[in-house]
Amino acid sequence: MTTEMITVKLEDKFLNDIDSIVQKEGYQNRTEFIRNALREKVEEVKLREAMANIAHLKGVSKKKTTEKGLG
Repeated sequence: MTTEMITVKLEDKFLNDIDSIVQKEGYQNRTEFIRNALREKVEEVKLREAMANIAHLKGVSKKKTTEKGLG
């Protein structure tokens, strides 16, 4: 897997908060923390989308009783 460098501008206060968490939580550096935070957010969005799809299918299944009707 290749990685690509990006640039992100953050306010000093926010960066200080990040630095504090990096130290308290034992992250190696800011990059590790930010990468982990982004990964968690992506997984959260994917889970929310999957749950919405399941809810939609559940609603559809109440109306349709055949496989053909679900498609």
